[in-house]
Amino acid sequence: MADVIDKELAKRVGMNITNLLILNDKTQKEMCDHFGWGYSTVSSWCNGTRLPRMDKVDKMCEYFGVSRSEILEDRKKSFCLPSVAIPVYARVGAGIPLEASEDIVDREEISERLSRLGEYYALRISGDSMAPRIENGDVVIVRKQEDADDGDIVIALVNGNDAVCKRLRKYADSIALVSNNAAYSPMYFTLADTQDIPVRIIGKVVELRGKM
Repeated sequence: MADVIDKELAKRVGMNITNLLILNDKTQKEMCDHFGWGYSTVSSWCNGTRLPRMDKVDKMCEYFGVSRSEILEDRKKSFCLPSVAIPVYARVGAGIPLEASEDIVDREEISERLSRLGEYYALRISGDSMAPRIENGDVVIVRKQEDADDGDIVIALVNGNDAVCKRLRKYADSIALVSNNAAYSPMYFTLADTQDIPVRIIGKVVELRGKM
């Protein structure tokens, strides 16, 4: 690789790799161990100081189950593709339809291609329960859905309170909403609890847009 790199491209690729690691609950070390790559090399990709070769990009695509565009394209600016603006909410409350909420604090853009795959909104994270991977003030892009797979990061309503951002864990007769921050205990619910309390998933996080 040439000594001179496209700094904007390197920064974009680094953010996308970091985002994919977070969403898939993986660490840089786990990916290094999986492929036998050096930690300093992967760290330099994530930090945006070096660019991975295309053969490495293709291996990461297979690892995360994504296309090259998910690693190479500008996810925030949609890489010059037609885009759609979605609202960024400061909070999502129970019993208030999103379209009626007055807590819109900003707008984000997603690609028109992505918008055709479902309904989306964005949520500004408040607090440190998902730190250090998702920080206070970060924005997450959320696809509206009422269920998710084990290990997904979701937005959930618990007992009529404001929505929380947690990682979903599913068990035979219960679920857990788990914080990244070890200072917060997991929230466990039986399947009966999910109906009685209730606990309701209202979206899956599909992208992290870190604060500037």
